[in-house]
Amino acid sequence: MFFRDIVGQNDVKTRLIKSVKEERISHAQLFAGPEGTGKFALALAYAQFVTCLNRGENDSCGTCSSCRKYMKLAHPDLHFVFPVFKTKNIQKPVSDDFIHQWREFVLESPYFTLNQWLNFINVENAQGLIYEKESESIIKKLNLKSFESEFKVMIIWLPEKMHMHCANKLLKMIEEPPNKTLFLLISEDEENIISTIRSRAQLIRVPLIDKISLHESLAKTDGYDDSVIDNIVHLSNGNYIKAIDFLNPDEDKLYFFNKFQELMRAAYMIETIGLIEWADELAGIGREKQKSFFEYAIRLAREYFILNLKNNELVYLNNEEKEWGQKFSPFVNERNITLISSEFDLAYKHISMNGNPRIIFMDIALKMAKFIKK
Repeated sequence: MFFRDIVGQNDVKTRLIKSVKEERISHAQLFAGPEGTGKFALALAYAQFVTCLNRGENDSCGTCSSCRKYMKLAHPDLHFVFPVFKTKNIQKPVSDDFIHQWREFVLESPYFTLNQWLNFINVENAQGLIYEKESESIIKKLNLKSFESEFKVMIIWLPEKMHMHCANKLLKMIEEPPNKTLFLLISEDEENIISTIRSRAQLIRVPLIDKISLHESLAKTDGYDDSVIDNIVHLSNGNYIKAIDFLNPDEDKLYFFNKFQELMRAAYMIETIGLIEWADELAGIGREKQKSFFEYAIRLAREYFILNLKNNELVYLNNEEKEWGQKFSPFVNERNITLISSEFDLAYKHISMNGNPRIIFMDIALKMAKFIKK
């Protein structure tokens, strides 16, 4: 991964490059910021730059033996930790059990979400976690001598998904790491990382991507004029993953919109059979997908409420969502927006806590029938 291939984030790139040149490489660094800002790509480009044998002024060379292996994610001193799940054959999973799928997935694009990764490995009804056994694997790897590079690099994607026992075992190694060890933690919810780990890592704040950089990147895509790209830049609000989704909507987003429409129509008409059928279907789509639906529903409820304010600069809806919302949005108002948003948020939490999905979705359906006419 090269710094030059990362969308925007010039200030962060400059800071990272400067730290290497001045030999001020902190052994533990936390890349924190919203989804779609390029945190993982930055960490990977930084690791490649640190280990490059022939660094340029502002980027790794791309031709030395270290860079060639990094570009395949196959360098012997580069290690990854990421959320996985238990399978029938693997009851105590670690990241290495999924490393081949991980390399294939990341090489396709370094911009991705947890849900996209879990869909790629067919999680179905499980939730992605970094399990306790992972700490043993990390400690074992990092206590070995490096094979080729000066630094051993451990990239931990979403440490907030780490089991508490795993995090506690890892803390000792972060406090007193083996010589020339580099921990790069990449988080979208830093408050849920245990405070003892968070306090021992140098914070690298990764902000939303600036509009100019995002526009320049999207403009390289064939088939879209400036007006379309301008609208996507506005809608994505600094999130590159969302921008790509707006360019090429995936099946999940289309499905979620369709299910949101079905819920609200059945709730308004108080179609009991329709609400039951809706709840039954959503109860069977898998927990990570269920959580993504509730995130989507919370966003739509907020956007339809804002749409009533008649200020398009504050609205982040694609054309299809906005067109449908012209008629629906009056039903999301100051009398029920808090109730609707709170119930979707509570349902998300209950799904995360492994609550019974059929009960959760049936409860949501019945409450929407009550709230929608307020």
